[in-house]
Amino acid sequence: MQKLRVASFSVSVDGFGAGPNQSLENPLGVGGEELHKWFYPTKTFQQNVLGNSDGTTGVDNEFAEKGFENIGAWILGRNMFSPYRGLPNINWKGWWGENPPYHVPVFILTNHERESIEMEGGTTFHFVTDGINAALKKAFESASGKDVRLGGGVNIIRQYLKAQLVDELHLVVSPVILGSGENLYLNLDLKSLGYKCIKNIPSDKAMHLIINKSIST
Repeated sequence: MQKLRVASFSVSVDGFGAGPNQSLENPLGVGGEELHKWFYPTKTFQQNVLGNSDGTTGVDNEFAEKGFENIGAWILGRNMFSPYRGLPNINWKGWWGENPPYHVPVFILTNHERESIEMEGGTTFHFVTDGINAALKKAFESASGKDVRLGGGVNIIRQYLKAQLVDELHLVVSPVILGSGENLYLNLDLKSLGYKCIKNIPSDKAMHLIINKSIST
């Protein structure tokens, strides 16, 4: 059965998944890059994102690798795709260059219509204006029976959690306090929504938490 999965999503000790004031210079918000220091050295990031031949192995890389296994499509919020607000900048094709690291269809939730963008390496960006359920339906249909990965940002993950549509949530708690930004836990009662932490595994740089929907719900 297909699943909607959040994988390798980094949050600070105080629950922020992005820093404040996202911009072209600070795509993750001010201080947001600190959340991902566990990920940057890994073999998965170095090879899949940067195209390098090296990278670290171990617990962090094992989780990073699992995040890409059996993924047939992605869902992203608009802020994960672009720093621009309001009407889209039609010349903007994402943060990742001509060959983004997805290699599958990517569905971007937005308020503004835009033609799909076909990139190198099998990535096609589709823009969805009719809500989270429509995006999930299209993503499942495009995934050829595989799972769909919900990449963020914080607001989009929170919407899918509140709708009880996320099957598995892999959070990575980084030893950083941001103090402000986008807080994943704001007005979110995971316990009442039927979610339970089933596993916690530490690494040298972070704590990995696996949260699933409870069988009883």
